[in-house]
Amino acid sequence: MLTIGIAGGTGSGKTTVAKAILEQLGPDHVTLISQDAYYHDHPELPFSRREQLNYDHPDSFDNDLLRNHLRDLQNGRSVEMPIYDFKKHGRSNHTIHVAVRPVVILEGIHVLVDAELRKLLDIKVFVDTDPDVRVLRRIRRDIEDRGRTIESVYEQYLTTVKPMHDAFIEPSKRFADLIIPEGGENEIAIALLTTRVSQFLTEFSRTRGLES
Repeated sequence: MLTIGIAGGTGSGKTTVAKAILEQLGPDHVTLISQDAYYHDHPELPFSRREQLNYDHPDSFDNDLLRNHLRDLQNGRSVEMPIYDFKKHGRSNHTIHVAVRPVVILEGIHVLVDAELRKLLDIKVFVDTDPDVRVLRRIRRDIEDRGRTIESVYEQYLTTVKPMHDAFIEPSKRFADLIIPEGGENEIAIALLTTRVSQFLTEFSRTRGLES
């Protein structure tokens, strides 16, 4: 199995890059996992308190569960991925069944921050996009998809998003094997990465053929 980690700041285009690879190679070969699904659940806190949590700090993720799920997939065992509801700041009662595929893509802002998580990655990618572009994408996503107000997005960006990016996400770029400028708009970089994954799938299929 080939495990690819795609990191980068909020709105950098991580998901676009991951989905581009998935679309080109097909869901029969590639499984996509988002680190966003693994936010810690805090049912013990009232909604007003959950709203105030720092969701941009590495500790906001349940990386123990995420690492366990990656290991399970790498060892041929399917997993039940959590579903995180950003409107209520909590996990859903439902999960998503993730089947075993030859390629696993994990995308998220702190994918390259956790040292133990990095050990599980065969290819480490950092999507590097201009901060102005990222913040505009963040504003649009949070308002349209997550029901936030422009005031709350602005406050969150200044108090947690930007400080956490500067402290943790940007420094994690040094761990990347490949840096993709401009995210999903960089068709050449995506094509190069997809070609590498295609080569792995060809080798994987040949090996399976020899074993059968």
